[in-house]
Amino acid sequence: MKKLIAFFKKETVLCVAGLAALITVFFVPLSADYIGYIDFRVLALLFCLMAVVAGLGKAGLFEMLSARLTSGVKTSRSLCLILVLLCFFSSMAITNDVALITFVPFAILSLCAAGLKKLLIPVITMQTIAANLGSMLTPVGNPQNLYLYSRYGFTAGEFFSLTLPVTGASLVLILLGCLLLPSEKLAGRTGTEIPKLETKGLIKYSGLFILCLATVFHLIEWPFMLAIVVLYLFLQDKALFKKVDYNLLLTFVFFFIFVGNMGAMEQVRNLIGPLIEGREVLSSILLSQVISNVPAAALLSAFTENGAALLIGTNIGGLGTLVASLASLISYRIYCGSEGANGGKYLGFFTAVNLIMLVPLTVLGIML
Repeated sequence: MKKLIAFFKKETVLCVAGLAALITVFFVPLSADYIGYIDFRVLALLFCLMAVVAGLGKAGLFEMLSARLTSGVKTSRSLCLILVLLCFFSSMAITNDVALITFVPFAILSLCAAGLKKLLIPVITMQTIAANLGSMLTPVGNPQNLYLYSRYGFTAGEFFSLTLPVTGASLVLILLGCLLLPSEKLAGRTGTEIPKLETKGLIKYSGLFILCLATVFHLIEWPFMLAIVVLYLFLQDKALFKKVDYNLLLTFVFFFIFVGNMGAMEQVRNLIGPLIEGREVLSSILLSQVISNVPAAALLSAFTENGAALLIGTNIGGLGTLVASLASLISYRIYCGSEGANGGKYLGFFTAVNLIMLVPLTVLGIML
């Protein structure tokens, strides 16, 4: 029983998604239609991106990047700004959760080494906001973008025309927030020794990453991409199979079933559809605060064809509560594992700053 409780606490979204899918089965009997609910292209892309990004990390790319950028900085504000912007820009390519897993521990190490432990909470909070907002720009930045890009068939031009203005506004807010951090002179070099890259691995995984991007933009069919990546991992680096978040993939399967069944129930469509029609941005922002933005995107997509509004709303909706974006839980857990952590103080500061940034972006999202 204790193991079940522990699993539920760790994988709450997976468990809730599975339960929700199971409940809908009683209203929509199992049939061959269930196969049609599942977007295998999205699942294949998520699998390949997680594995390939893990390979890039193994090659030392992210350690080298962070160490090189933070070496020799002169002030505490400059150090904090670099740590935050690392998350903002890297999340566009390696997803918001991977950016936080990679750079939050590095931030803790760098700040403690520089005698700036008092800045841990504001910097990690800003890193989390930066990762959630920076990932908005690209289809591969976060799971809901990848899903919505596929679900609504956006072209690259359509997608970037929607995300670029909000991402630009987000960057301005993040820079303003970082300017409020104290600027103290640092004694000596704050970065760690710059590690060496594993060049062959970097070249190979960069090639596979480009293959994934080509698939995202419909230049290559997903079965070809999946076959190449799986074959390479099987022959060259089987250990990376363990780096894939299979619980996330299973969560998406459950959501596909739940959303498909909800959409198949005419009474539900007739009830929810009119409620969110014309209010998709605000509805997705508010729903994200409770169930997080990935489930919100999957659920609301069953009741509207306004994919542009859902794209904007679910990305902005990653701000706010700690559960609004599942990536936010990652940085919270990492911080709580650091020496002298104060979880309550972190939650208070995190929520306040998120809400301050959420208000102007919500107004902008509704206006677009």
